[in-house]
Amino acid sequence: MTKFNQASFSLAGKVALITGGAHGLGRFYSEALSMYGADIFIVSQSTDGWKETQEIIENNGQHVEFLKKDITEPDCADSIVAQVIKAFGHLDILINNAGMQIRNDVLDFNDADWRKVIELNLNSLYYLSHAAAKVMAQQKHGKIINIGSMQSYRAGKYIFPYTASKHGVMGLTKAYADALAPYNIQVNALAPGYISTDMTKPLQEDPVRGPEIENHLPSGKWGTPPELMGPMVFLASEASNYVTGVMLPVDGGYLLR
Repeated sequence: MTKFNQASFSLAGKVALITGGAHGLGRFYSEALSMYGADIFIVSQSTDGWKETQEIIENNGQHVEFLKKDITEPDCADSIVAQVIKAFGHLDILINNAGMQIRNDVLDFNDADWRKVIELNLNSLYYLSHAAAKVMAQQKHGKIINIGSMQSYRAGKYIFPYTASKHGVMGLTKAYADALAPYNIQVNALAPGYISTDMTKPLQEDPVRGPEIENHLPSGKWGTPPELMGPMVFLASEASNYVTGVMLPVDGGYLLR
């Protein structure tokens, strides 16, 4: 029987690859994992937030490496994972965080925007998961954590590719969890609810939609990024070793209503 103690949440000696891990919610995931002992490898399309994120991670006593890369480039996943191995020697945790959203009316939505969102939110997640799984299977351990959404459960009549991609994230999470369980690899997902960030500020301030969301939340208030940090550490740690194929909503009860 596996013994549970405070060390069950420790990530000491672990290496985490986080896409988009230097800005937005991704920075909080990087901070959380480094706080519990993980070294971090961040891949992002720009250098935005690198300096601030590096300071946070190093202040937590951990190492960080950065790679400027468009993860939708063909055949780049194996190369990214290889660079993680070169930098740190192993890969224990993959967080597929990078994503985007494009809004438009149904009859005005164009195919180029559909392809752009699906390529980043779903296809790149699949390719990186596949590349990471090959390494983790040899190690006989690993954690893959995908980022879902409220739109993994609901519609989204102005964000069609985003909704489709996030439903796909749930499906891939379950399929990979089933396939990789014999290798002691757990595959789960985190589904943030309505979280107060710079990106969601226009929605919060919308005179119609803002109050609608607040009234729908049992607590009557939006979440904050730090409220995602604990669930992320749980999914990345040995404390969740018997949890796989799950998408965990961190939504303040939004989906209850």
